[in-house]
Amino acid sequence: MHKGRTPVLLAAVAMLGLAGCAHGRANKLAKADNAYQERPVELLYATGAERMDEHQWSAASSYFDEVERQHPYSEWARRAVLMEAFAHYEANQYDDAIAAADRFISLYPGSPNASYAYYLKAQCYFEQIVDVQRDQAYTQQAQTAFREVQKRYPTTQYAVDARLKQDMILDQLAGKEMSIGRWYLRQGLPLSSIDRFKVVVDKYQTTSHTPEALYRLVEANLTLGLRDEATKDGAVLGYNFPGDPWYSRAYSLLTSKGLRPSAPPKPKANGALSRIGRG
Repeated sequence: MHKGRTPVLLAAVAMLGLAGCAHGRANKLAKADNAYQERPVELLYATGAERMDEHQWSAASSYFDEVERQHPYSEWARRAVLMEAFAHYEANQYDDAIAAADRFISLYPGSPNASYAYYLKAQCYFEQIVDVQRDQAYTQQAQTAFREVQKRYPTTQYAVDARLKQDMILDQLAGKEMSIGRWYLRQGLPLSSIDRFKVVVDKYQTTSHTPEALYRLVEANLTLGLRDEATKDGAVLGYNFPGDPWYSRAYSLLTSKGLRPSAPPKPKANGALSRIGRG
C-alpha cells in the first residue's frame, strides 16, 4: 500500500512534543551526532526531535534509543520509545517500528499513548500489503491489528481510521480470492473456482468484487452444466446489481444458453447478507 503521512499519525507525533523541545540547546550536539557519551536527557531527546524535523530518520531513532538506554526510568524515555517507533516507520524499517511499538505496549500498557502504539503497529503491517498476486500475510496481520485498535479504543481517532483501512483490507482479500478463482477457471477447474468465488460472495460481499464473483459463478456453473445454479446466481446478481456491467454480461451469457434469470426471494429485514445470500 502507498505510504501517506496521515493526519492521525502526524497528530500523534505532535502530541509527543516533536516541536519546541529545546531545539536551541540541541544545536550544541549537532557536531557530535556519532559520539554517544552520556548527556542530559533533554538534549538527547531534543536532538532526536531535530533529526526528525530534518527527516534524518536513522539518526533520530539512534538518539531516541540513547534516551532509553541512558535514562530508562524518565518520562522522556517513555516518549522516546514511540518517537523511535515513528522514526523507524518513516524509514520503512517496519520490523523495528513494530518492535518499538510492542515494547511500549509491554512497558506502559496503561499509558494514554498506548492507543497510538497499537495503531502504529497496524499501520506498519498495512504499509507492507502487496498486490493480490502475492502472499497476503501482511494483509491479514493488518486486519487483525486494526481490529485490535477498534476493540480497545473504539471512540478514538485511531478507530475511525482503522475502520476506513478495514474496508481497503477486505477489498484486498477479496481481490486475492478472485485472482485465484480466475486462475482456476483458466486452468479448466471450474469446481475449484466456485469455492473461491463463493468466499467473496459470502465473506466479502460489501466489496467491489461481489458483482464479478457472482458473474464468475454463473460462468463456472454453466461450464459444469449446472444450469439451475447458474440461473440462481444470475438472478441474485441482477437483483442486487441491476445496472452493473457484470449483470449485463451474465444476462447475455444465460440467454445465449436459452436461460433467463428468475427473480430471487425478496430480501429479509437484516440487510445485505440476506440479499446477497444465494437462496
